[in-house]
Amino acid sequence: MKKDLFGPMAALAGAFMLSGCIDPIPGEGDGIAGAEEPVYGPSLSEIAGLLAELPFEREHIAEVHDAVSASSENGYDEEYTMANLFGVPGSGVGDNHLGTKAEAGEYENPVSELIRGHLLSKARTKSSVGGTVFESEEDVERYLDVLASSDIQLYWPFSENWNGSGDIPVITFDPEDESTTNIGYRIRRDAEGAVEVETVVVDESMAEKCPVWVVNRNSDDGYLSLDVMRQLYPGWTEEGGNIVINPSGASAASRTGDTGVSGVKTLVLKDFTMHRNYDSWFAGASEFFVKCGAVENFTASTEAELQLYSPTITDFMIVVKRNQVGKAQPFNAVLVSDWTGQMDNCAFMIIEDDGGKQTSWECTALVRIASKSYGIEIDLPFRTRDDIVWRGSLSSRYLSANSNIPERFGDVSVTFEIR
Repeated sequence: MKKDLFGPMAALAGAFMLSGCIDPIPGEGDGIAGAEEPVYGPSLSEIAGLLAELPFEREHIAEVHDAVSASSENGYDEEYTMANLFGVPGSGVGDNHLGTKAEAGEYENPVSELIRGHLLSKARTKSSVGGTVFESEEDVERYLDVLASSDIQLYWPFSENWNGSGDIPVITFDPEDESTTNIGYRIRRDAEGAVEVETVVVDESMAEKCPVWVVNRNSDDGYLSLDVMRQLYPGWTEEGGNIVINPSGASAASRTGDTGVSGVKTLVLKDFTMHRNYDSWFAGASEFFVKCGAVENFTASTEAELQLYSPTITDFMIVVKRNQVGKAQPFNAVLVSDWTGQMDNCAFMIIEDDGGKQTSWECTALVRIASKSYGIEIDLPFRTRDDIVWRGSLSSRYLSANSNIPERFGDVSVTFEIR
């Protein structure tokens, strides 16, 4: 016999009225432009309660696992966005850039249809989900449209530990207050097939031991991960695709020395280690942005030639999953492809993404002409709520002396390599 799920949830579920009076939920805005705009949609607690009412079978759990595995392979967190769930079942974040790996219709009864069918049954009986009352099929479709266009997603931490069973994961949601525990819903079937929903306390330790789905918000699908960049732009890579080359860098001819310039070197971020998680485990992995400003292929011999050069900014995202804390993650990402002997330093910044309004760090890269140093101004962008892990200048002398040696920058370590 199924217990009353929404009794204990009544105080937690947010009201989502279909009369057009939809309350905004604070959000991060557009992932690329960084605009701080409200995100509209049902509350996370309401969606967790909705999912806990669904008759999941093993095929549905496998679909979610396919999607979060695809996201992880593409360099993102273990996440299944509602846009993908309703648009291309089983696809992961990044698949839309690469050509989707999962095709709609591959699953006979995808999770999206399970949700739609359940809500249509609510409409037939004029029933509700949380604070939402469904009175018609139009109500259902409108609700699903809003859900599909929201930033809500399913996050499955430690999904690589799934044993393939049909046991329904415990379902919870991000309380969005940095808590380490929250209520969750454990769903069990007895020998006769009757479903029982038990309210339990969920923490990260539980998620490590048994499957847990967290309803939370997506913050990284607007960015290209290094893994996706390598696949999208094979012309940026060499040595079998292990190195990402800055698209604004010099040509292969200059890298091989055909320009006649001697002493050209390449600065590579060899690996990256996170020493602590920056967010609550309900929010998932930490998304770092590494930004480096320099003057590529600088060979000016007069002050007049200085005007011909402008700084290049290398900017990419590194997603570090929670189980990777303290473990060096190889990246082999080129920060400066042509570092000549005339470059004294570069500007370097690491941030952990938390959103906010767009701003920038005004900094300087130094170059030398006839033994005189000149500063070239650089603006490295970030957002107001981002955690600035480290920012400063890296001198050519420092980088040469510490090549292939892990160095601590705040709560992360970075290994640079001069090639």
